[in-house]
Amino acid sequence: MGKATIFAFLLFCQVKAFSQTIISDNFKIIQKPIVFDETRKKLSLEYISAHHGINQKSPTIEPFMIVLHYTAGGTLSSNYNYFNRVEIEKGRALNHKASRLNVSAHFLVDRDGVIYQLLPETTFARHTIGLNYCAIGVENVGGPDNPLTEKQMLANVALVKYLCGKFKIEYLIGHSEYLRFKSSSIWKELDKSYITHKGDPGDGFMKKVRERVAELHLKDAPIATK
Repeated sequence: MGKATIFAFLLFCQVKAFSQTIISDNFKIIQKPIVFDETRKKLSLEYISAHHGINQKSPTIEPFMIVLHYTAGGTLSSNYNYFNRVEIEKGRALNHKASRLNVSAHFLVDRDGVIYQLLPETTFARHTIGLNYCAIGVENVGGPDNPLTEKQMLANVALVKYLCGKFKIEYLIGHSEYLRFKSSSIWKELDKSYITHKGDPGDGFMKKVRERVAELHLKDAPIATK
C-alpha cells in the first residue's frame, strides 16, 4: 500500500465516519473506523501466518462465525481509542509475546445500544484466539462491575440478524465459549501455549441473545471433531 493509497483510505474513513446503516426499526450502525495503516496490515498478515497457518496477501477473512465480547470496563471513547492503537502494549505480556498487533473488533456497542463499526466485516481483527480467521468480533462496553444493558442485548440481536443476512454465518458464541472449538478442525492456533480463559459476555447475556435469534439455528459448538 503506497502513500497515495493510504491517504485515499484515510479519506474514505473520514467520509464513512459520517455514514450510518439502519438495520432494524430501533438500531443503526454508525461507521467509526479505526486506523488500518501499513503497519497494521503487516502485523495482521504476520499474525494470520504465524498463528493460523494461513499465508495470504491481504488481511481479509471469510466469516462464518460471530463472537460476542464485553470490554470489561471503560467508555465508548476509551475503548475506541484503545482499539484504534495499532500495536498492543508490552504490559499485556502474553498477548504481546504472541504478536505486536493490537486487539480490536469489527463492532463496538455502546451502553445505549448504538452500534459502531470499527472495521469492515471481512477485514481481519485480533479478538479470539484460534478463530480470528473466520470470526466477526462484537465488543460491548461494560463488564462485571458494569453489567451489559437490555439495549445492548437487543442491539446484539439486531446485529446478529443483520450479519446473518449478509454472510453465511453458522456459529454464534460468547468469548467465554471459544475453547469449545479447540478439538475441532475449525480451530487454527499454531502456538499451543497461547491460551486464555474468558468469562465474557456472560452466560445470561448469551442466553437472552440466543433466545431471540433461535430461528436462525446458529450453532454454539462444533459438531465434527478432529
